[in-house]
Amino acid sequence: MERNYKSDFYRMTGIKFEKSRWKLIKLLLYHNLRYMYIYRKYQSSHNFIYKLLLYRLTRKYGLEISTEANLGEGIYLGHPYNITVAEGVVIGKNVNLHKGCTIGRENRGLRQGVPHIGDSVFVGINATIVGDCHIGNDVVIAPNAFVNFDVPDHSIVIGNPGEIHHKKNASAGYVNFLV
Repeated sequence: MERNYKSDFYRMTGIKFEKSRWKLIKLLLYHNLRYMYIYRKYQSSHNFIYKLLLYRLTRKYGLEISTEANLGEGIYLGHPYNITVAEGVVIGKNVNLHKGCTIGRENRGLRQGVPHIGDSVFVGINATIVGDCHIGNDVVIAPNAFVNFDVPDHSIVIGNPGEIHHKKNASAGYVNFLV
């Protein structure tokens, strides 16, 4: 838990957790840091108090990230309101999730299942990723894009339905403070 949260803290603030004199103040002021701290604490301990705190923050800010999701280290919650991540979703390292994005399960059809997201992925505002699809490393999912298909490494997905555009270092400038 400690390492994952330190990575999350660094990704969201740009400050190393050990060297920060203001870590407690930032933890109290910024609800994205507070949410991830409680989330990581609950995942490591399954303490009932942390579950209650997580439930309260979920209702207050609309951050519905399942505790059964597998989040890699260095999650960045940008404009953290109304973000939804379903149970069973696998998310890699250095992933940015922005306001209104949905990463969810598809319950029937050819794409039945949950998404698997690679490393250094930017998921824009109101983007939706559903079904059994694999998002590669170094990918940008543009705002309002709908993705229910596999996306190769080094790509940008734009639009609804999503179109794939290949680009080297696609997430450079979007995904910062890598861990």
